[in-house]
Amino acid sequence: MARYTTSYTVALPLDRLRLLLVEVLKTCPVDILYETVDYIMAREVPGQVSFPKLVTVELLIDRTTATPTKTSMTLVMKNEELPLQIDNHCHQMFDMVTQAIESNRNWQLVENVAGELPTI
Repeated sequence: MARYTTSYTVALPLDRLRLLLVEVLKTCPVDILYETVDYIMAREVPGQVSFPKLVTVELLIDRTTATPTKTSMTLVMKNEELPLQIDNHCHQMFDMVTQAIESNRNWQLVENVAGELPTI
């Protein structure tokens, strides 16, 4: 199983962050499956790759450390594909979603802790 993670702290209050994250995910080829105040789950739209390569996106928003000006979140992306190559499909989708998050003009990134080593 390929799995890539990264954590962000953004200069944005908790209540605005979730709505903006949903907007960012809608720009990527994923469907939002589940959404709560502190969790968003999406899945890649079927049809372009085989079923085991379909990527699941999870965004966990840390409400416990959120302040009126900053909120932390963790992005986890995974699929059933073995990461036999560095540039596998899950990694390509991870790059696309992280680029969409990092280039969004609605917030300012305060911190980014990358942990994108694949795990099996």
